[in-house]
Amino acid sequence: MKKKVAVVTVAEAEEAARVADLPVEATVALAEVAGAIKDGLLAFASATGLVVMFQMMQTELTGRVGEKHAKIPADERVGNWHGTTKGSVVLGGRTVTTERPRGRNTDGTEIELDTWKVFSSKDLLDSLVVERMLAGVATRRHHDVAEPVGADIEERARSTSKSAISRRFVAATTKALGELMARSLADLDVAVVMIDGLEVASQCCVVALVITADGTKVPVGLWLGDTENKTVVTALLADLVARGLSTDGGVLVIIDGAKALAAGVKKVFGDAARVQRCTLHKRRNVAGHLPKDLAATVDRRLAVIFAQPNPDKGLDAAKRLATELEADHPDAAASLREGLDDMFSVRRLGVSGTLAKTLTNTNCIESMISIARRTTGRVTRWKDGNMKKRWVAAGMLEAERSFRRVRGHKDMGRLVSALRREIGTTARTTTKYDQAAA
Repeated sequence: MKKKVAVVTVAEAEEAARVADLPVEATVALAEVAGAIKDGLLAFASATGLVVMFQMMQTELTGRVGEKHAKIPADERVGNWHGTTKGSVVLGGRTVTTERPRGRNTDGTEIELDTWKVFSSKDLLDSLVVERMLAGVATRRHHDVAEPVGADIEERARSTSKSAISRRFVAATTKALGELMARSLADLDVAVVMIDGLEVASQCCVVALVITADGTKVPVGLWLGDTENKTVVTALLADLVARGLSTDGGVLVIIDGAKALAAGVKKVFGDAARVQRCTLHKRRNVAGHLPKDLAATVDRRLAVIFAQPNPDKGLDAAKRLATELEADHPDAAASLREGLDDMFSVRRLGVSGTLAKTLTNTNCIESMISIARRTTGRVTRWKDGNMKKRWVAAGMLEAERSFRRVRGHKDMGRLVSALRREIGTTARTTTKYDQAAA
């Protein structure tokens, strides 16, 4: 299913309400839109829309200053009509030059019409540009995929050139990156942090996703480096803490198994974090050290071991398997033993069932990364690191639109309560999730 980026707000609620309340009864003469009729229904509707928009602005201005040429006493007059002027509105993926009525207050200042503010907002155009770019439409092709609005309107259209599209995309993704990196985390009741990385033009971009106590997924940050190293991970997590991420009640951190990630988590969160390594990554890593026929057998055994509800039994079984592999496949045994205790952290917290399946792997963040990877994969020339971060941020926010609460979210209360018992803190007040788990 095709996903779309979020359509940004075109008008403030108060402005939109005022525009919606305008008592407009639009009358469109066929002569005014005759040229558009031959170009089809959409072109006809576009031409009609411009006529109706002009009448809406006239109606609003009349409500502000009274009828044009009306004899209003000077002590009652608040403003005057002041002819017309040209401006641009957004229509069908381009800006179109059109006329609008003008008015001035009695003190000489320009009257700002809410109607004009809504229709001339470039936010919707920026959103459309981002949507098309993430869908793979080249900057030079935006004019080709734009809606047909008729020859008359097309002659007045702008903002469809390659350079204009590029400028809008840069501006929109710069704003998206800024918003992502400035998100306050102080009001989020974070229970889980997931960290993973993706390669973008020979650089590693480490990204972070949090899961709140009610199972909501929120992308919260990214950091660019040469590799998935401790320095990059530490910087990313320190930034999250600086933006208000609290670990007072403990936090579960899910990683793909890289030593650098675990070291960064330990450095920033210390004893407040419990690390769970991805069981799927571990299974793939072990299988990679084995011949194909044996790899399939070992993988099935590991799947059963990691699904063991009793963490002690699961750990013992994994150690026995490592011992079996030691003689003929020492590298596979070493791969299995590395970070083995962290494979059972979720089970030690008493989490089971669907939620355990969700939190013992990095699928949640991998899904987000796959969308970011798909969008960045269409870029053929990277200018600099900022460009890489902008594209990744756009992909993360694109993914967020399709987010649902994690599978097994009804059991998140048990995880939250277990973390608080493990950390031994009472810093946070009891919530409904504690009560649900009791």
